[in-house]
Amino acid sequence: MARGLFPRAWMTKSHHFQVRLSHVRVKYLFLTWLTVFVGSWVIYVQYSSYTELCRGRECQNNICDKYRKGVIDGSACSSLCEKGSLYFGRCLSSKPSNQVYTGSWGDVDGVIKCQLDDVLHYELGEELEPRKEAALFEKPTRGTSVEKFKEMVSSHLKAKVGEQANLAGLVSLILTVADGNKDGRVSLPEAKSAWALLQLNEVLLAVVLQDREHTPKLLGFCGDLYVVERVPYTPLYGLSLPWPLELWVPAGFRRSLDQWFTPSWPRKAKISIGLLELVEDVFHGPFGSFLMCDMRPGSFGYTERHDLRLVDGRLVVPEEAFRRAMRLQRCQEDHDCVYGVDCRTTCDHADGRCTAQVSQPNLARACGALKDYLLRGAPAHLRDELEKQLYACMALRGSAEHMEMEHSLILNNLKTLLWKQISHTKDS
Repeated sequence: MARGLFPRAWMTKSHHFQVRLSHVRVKYLFLTWLTVFVGSWVIYVQYSSYTELCRGRECQNNICDKYRKGVIDGSACSSLCEKGSLYFGRCLSSKPSNQVYTGSWGDVDGVIKCQLDDVLHYELGEELEPRKEAALFEKPTRGTSVEKFKEMVSSHLKAKVGEQANLAGLVSLILTVADGNKDGRVSLPEAKSAWALLQLNEVLLAVVLQDREHTPKLLGFCGDLYVVERVPYTPLYGLSLPWPLELWVPAGFRRSLDQWFTPSWPRKAKISIGLLELVEDVFHGPFGSFLMCDMRPGSFGYTERHDLRLVDGRLVVPEEAFRRAMRLQRCQEDHDCVYGVDCRTTCDHADGRCTAQVSQPNLARACGALKDYLLRGAPAHLRDELEKQLYACMALRGSAEHMEMEHSLILNNLKTLLWKQISHTKDS
């Protein structure tokens, strides 16, 4: 009888084992299916996003078609459309309307930026709402003289940067850039390209600051496609996480995480001085004042020598154009009066429109962007004084009396404090 019990017990255990094994198999198959499903969905979404965002081929075809028809011309046209020596590399676009690619032009590494003319443009004009562009490259018209074109450019710049700027000097710079083949004259196709580029804030800024070191050099153009120097290290700090991870990482933790991926403190100090110098360059310069309306780290980068570079200047706008546009902006609350990421004014409830004066100047917002970046890892003997100066800087307001004098004082104090710490090191 005992012998009969052993096989039965063995069969019972075997049956339980098989049942458990089948459960494991079902669970394994389900997890495998779920992984494949989620992975396929992520790949599909990424591919869809890529094809929507990255339309460089379309952009190149549009530009080259107009070049071959003789509508536009510029210093990059022949290389892009005939010689094939300027070509698109990796897609960096964040919006379909603004195509951005790494590129190579002979031995030079650059960044190619191109506007698609069938989408809405978000440039700051008479209004802050997105607007459909008029037929691209229709101005200037055939028969327009060089003098008439100069008048067009001067009138446009006067509306953007104001009467106080050195308009004659700026018009001369624009015409020099427009002469793509450097033959001493601006042809109609070159003028059409220059006029299209002149509508873009980033190109205007590149021309205004072409002798300064904190903006990438404009290397060439064809229509409203243009090429600038490539900045080796971007963003200013932090990690570029895949978008599924971005959704799950809490904002506070992300800010802390970003600060871990930065250069050594002396190098951060040098980069920060570069940002302060850029603020100085755009504050009441010879060609007017500009507002930097996006102080996020993605707007900046730096070189191998840790010199700061502005990599995205689309939201650096002439202050005169900003004021005029804000006066036209209807509002109910203060949060209706924002341009870009952080250029804010207040709402005049009696009038129902935004006021023209920006609430915080560039310097205050730059110090806010640098606060955590500079304080983390700062030398112990310097930290208290640095923190004090940064908070004094962040407290600057656009409407304060004697703001310009206070602005200059705080800017110079901060630069001096940082330079004293790194002037004796190799990082300087």
